[in-house]
Amino acid sequence: MDGLEIRISNSKKGKGLFATKKFDQGDIILEEDPLVSCQFAWNAFYRYLACDNCMRPLETPEQNVRRLSCKPDIVLPHSDCYETNLENVTSCSQCEALYCSEGCRQIAFEKYHRLLCYDKSDAQHPIFVLLESWKQMHYPPETTNIMLLVRILAFIQQSPDPSSAAAKVKQFCHRTVNEDAELVHKLLGEQFADQLNTLRDLTGNVISGDSVQEFLTPEGFCTMMALIGTNGQGIGTSPLAMWVNAVLELTMSDDERQQLDLFIDKLYQYVEDESGTFLNTEGSGLYQLQSACNHSCAPNAESSFPYGSHRIQLKAIKPILPGDEICISYLDECSLQRSRHSRQKELAQNYLFVCWCERCMSQSSQPDCTSEEEMSDDEVEEVDADD
Repeated sequence: MDGLEIRISNSKKGKGLFATKKFDQGDIILEEDPLVSCQFAWNAFYRYLACDNCMRPLETPEQNVRRLSCKPDIVLPHSDCYETNLENVTSCSQCEALYCSEGCRQIAFEKYHRLLCYDKSDAQHPIFVLLESWKQMHYPPETTNIMLLVRILAFIQQSPDPSSAAAKVKQFCHRTVNEDAELVHKLLGEQFADQLNTLRDLTGNVISGDSVQEFLTPEGFCTMMALIGTNGQGIGTSPLAMWVNAVLELTMSDDERQQLDLFIDKLYQYVEDESGTFLNTEGSGLYQLQSACNHSCAPNAESSFPYGSHRIQLKAIKPILPGDEICISYLDECSLQRSRHSRQKELAQNYLFVCWCERCMSQSSQPDCTSEEEMSDDEVEEVDADD
């Protein structure tokens, strides 16, 4: 962990990631693979093709958008700006799960897949039943997946040293029982208590044993659900999204840029009409170091997936000095530009904390009113009418 340490940030934040050396703007702070990762259930249902271990895309951007839009004649311009290597794709001989390479297949088998390999055509298999129940509780756009929790349990159970593996997972658990329950309420909705019991029973049918029993008690399972809901990092490896990012970096005239933007908007509309809201995020993973990064509305670092896999990169977007806390934004770019009140509202709803970053403190005198861009059309019209 060169140049980094995890230690107590303050009484409000708990642990945080701190620099022990200087990082200039643009420096790579860390790169890390997750403890485990998993594709979203609805992405798999819509047949987003990704490596079952590292989530590397297993189709080209053109194949991706043609399938999701059901328009086989779509041709993407500048298709050579993003390359997809599909030469080493392989599969599990038992369940036919796809992998980008034999290396990924072996990693998955040794880490969790040996316990989770099953016949996907068996509608009575406990994993199939669990996934179908999950999809009825958690519609797209997804923020996490019950199978991430299942893979964590399989990771513990399959480990040569289950107690050490369990300890790695427990380092992510630091909230109170009430805070965990509140987060799960947010994740599952009003019927969360009944749904939580259902998911716990169905998960116990998939995987059980002395090594994971503490995570399958009512309190332990609630903690695990809160863990994947808050510490599960979204992983962006969708081929269409990566082609869009690559093509937007190309040099072209203003007219060409305008035509390309219109074309991209049309692509997303085609996909939405056929397959629902397009998900740039392919799945989620649990990262030991990156998950220690706290939120700031004026972050000094940002996460990305430059290799098209679940390997995450944390890069400095401002100079960072020894002793500085390294913070990222839990909000997307659009939400980050909203008023302090709007940001605080979203963070409180989704992460159950009040932000005390320097930006929020400096804006503390702002009135507690919601940004206009967050209002519904009817609310905006009502405000305009009052004027």
